[in-house]
Amino acid sequence: MTPTHFTFSTTFILGLMGLALHRTHLLSALLCLEGMMLSLYMALSLWTLQLSSISFTPSPMLLLAFSACEASVGLALLVATSRTHGTDRLQALNILQC
Repeated sequence: MTPTHFTFSTTFILGLMGLALHRTHLLSALLCLEGMMLSLYMALSLWTLQLSSISFTPSPMLLLAFSACEASVGLALLVATSRTHGTDRLQALNILQC
């Protein structure tokens, strides 16, 4: 495993661990998801450059577009939950309540 592959896999694992273990605020969960998506974007971009194939070139841009959509939906959910519940703590959210 090259140092760049190790760096990107470590970045993804750290984001996953932050998402799994430190679930106190919705904002921290969204930031961990964003870090995971950015590490996937960088890894996919380097993989495309290493293959030197033109057919895989749009893949990083597609992933970046999905990441931007995910960030905007997450921000909208953060604003909506902070308005309705008064806080962004994940313990205050109950999925069974409407």
